[in-house]
Amino acid sequence: MSQLKILPAEESHIEQMMALELECFGRDAWTEESMRFEALADHTRYFVLLDGEKVRGYAGLSKLPASHQADVQTIAVDPQLRGQGYGRKLMDRLVSEARNLGASEIFLEVRADNSVAQGLYASMGFEHIDTRKRYYQPDDVDAWVMRAALAAETKSQPVVLGIESSCDETGIGIVRGSTLLANVISSSMDQHARFGGVVPEIAARAHLEALQPTLIQALHDAKLSMDDIDAIAVTNGPGLAGALMVGVGAAKALAVASGKPIYAVNHLVGHVGVDVLEGELELPTIALLVSGGHTSLLLVRDLLDDVTLLGETIDDAAGEAFDKVARLLGLGYPGGPSIDIAAKTGDPKAIRFPRGLTLPKDMEKHRYDFSFSGLKTAVARWVEVAEARGEAFSVADVAASFREAVADVLTAKAVAACNDHGVKRLLLGGGVVANARLRELATERCKANDIELRIPELKLCTDNGAMIAALGAQLVMAGRAPSSLDFGVDSTLSVETVYTR
Repeated sequence: MSQLKILPAEESHIEQMMALELECFGRDAWTEESMRFEALADHTRYFVLLDGEKVRGYAGLSKLPASHQADVQTIAVDPQLRGQGYGRKLMDRLVSEARNLGASEIFLEVRADNSVAQGLYASMGFEHIDTRKRYYQPDDVDAWVMRAALAAETKSQPVVLGIESSCDETGIGIVRGSTLLANVISSSMDQHARFGGVVPEIAARAHLEALQPTLIQALHDAKLSMDDIDAIAVTNGPGLAGALMVGVGAAKALAVASGKPIYAVNHLVGHVGVDVLEGELELPTIALLVSGGHTSLLLVRDLLDDVTLLGETIDDAAGEAFDKVARLLGLGYPGGPSIDIAAKTGDPKAIRFPRGLTLPKDMEKHRYDFSFSGLKTAVARWVEVAEARGEAFSVADVAASFREAVADVLTAKAVAACNDHGVKRLLLGGGVVANARLRELATERCKANDIELRIPELKLCTDNGAMIAALGAQLVMAGRAPSSLDFGVDSTLSVETVYTR
């Protein structure tokens, strides 16, 4: 079983929530219409317990804006997981959310014959204050009304809005401390597909068009207004200069209009900081960040003060190599997903493509650096030779062999960095993490070397505003001074500059 995570419920989860609702409550189950309304209503907060993409539990809370009272609406856990503490974890999340919303007390109802649930709630500070006779019908069972007092909300959990526009995704994320409230992404990928890669001018224009509706959607999803935002964080590098300027300009305008402090943060460090949204970020860690524009290996001892660049690509980024090879093979854009699909039926050992910067002569100077230009050229020449000879060849074999070469180099160097620095923890980030073979090989090699592997949920791996908001929240909670409004963009910003004052 993969690591289970508690995340805000989305509309895509409703079908699985209903299946679990019917399994747990039978004839007392809500209708799908009721579940959908309650889970998506403005006055509620619902969370799901996810095992990968599978919903294994859920819980919901209601809190009217003018009220100091919150009510637990429902909680359900997959019967196979009961007795393992997941009910408590879901309840903890509801209580925390109620406190953050400013509730001073929280209520719930439980069947009088459910002693196990009563014991759980009592252990969390709930007391039995009333009984509703024969509430549960047709079983003719009483309902216990239970209440717990909550401490007042504190500003140690700031609400931060993050803006990401370093490449072709317009991302707006909102977090409260380390709790994700909204993560909305508008991609201009389709506009770049005809060119086989990101066109900076098109990306910048797409950001201009997408920022306002994406911001409105994020605030709606978080059920907040700009008045509820405590600070704004924005990516100011590295990335495409024109694209960065759009996001930075929007962030500065919001900061001036709202009077909120602003934090200019590093895109790459954001990929590391996003892990706080899925639990405590354990440090030190080695971070392997792989995307269309970046392939970097970092040593992170302290998220805000000690991030060291161990190595990076000296030519093409891994994602860029995927795009170019996909175009060469006549596959779709972006190249990562299309090569992944093609490689499923291919033999990764069919062709031995070179592994850049892995020979003994390279290791002293480039032990943690990457190079994919030579690999890309080797694939092109292999195809050219086969075509010149009139030989039929398997695109699936070429795709699988190329993918294997990339995954081999990335994971080998990442694991070597972990072992060399005595850091038994590896974090993956960036869009290329979606590659199935990369995740599989990283899992195998980390297990063999007793290294803990951390892979955030895929939508938090790709470029997104939530990671920028999360890093901004960490800066706010650490008491760091905001950025001055005269900061600019830096397309080559060093990863060792976590944020710009």
